[in-house]
Amino acid sequence: MQIETLLKLYDRDIVKLREEVEKYEGDEDLWKKQGDVPNSGGNLALHLCGNLRHFVGAILGNSGYVRDRDAEFASRDVPRAEIISAVEETREVVASTLTKLTADDLAKTYPLEALGYPMTTEYFLVHLAMHLGYHLGQINYHRRSLS
Repeated sequence: MQIETLLKLYDRDIVKLREEVEKYEGDEDLWKKQGDVPNSGGNLALHLCGNLRHFVGAILGNSGYVRDRDAEFASRDVPRAEIISAVEETREVVASTLTKLTADDLAKTYPLEALGYPMTTEYFLVHLAMHLGYHLGQINYHRRSLS
């Protein structure tokens, strides 16, 4: 897979993440829970940012980011502006990291067995893109279900 393709897909969906967060009627709506779904749109947005900043930025890009996964799901009432800032930082770190990768880098084994088994960096980057899309759909549904 070409780096250019990964860059376009990640950028498209991270921009969409920002748009979804912006479309919530009020900051408080980001934190509402629906039925037995345990995660709010705000928590899912923080989770996506933490996930990408860790697995792409810190592991592949040596950004120094330290993830607090528990806080991604435990945080409440984080202002929308702060979430949008995290989304923009995520967009920047993903783009800057991916642009430095080569085809040889994609073929190498990803440094962590994040899924419990060895895989190429390319495979894991595709997995992360699908994870982003999955939760992006959940955020979209959450937002629309509040209307």
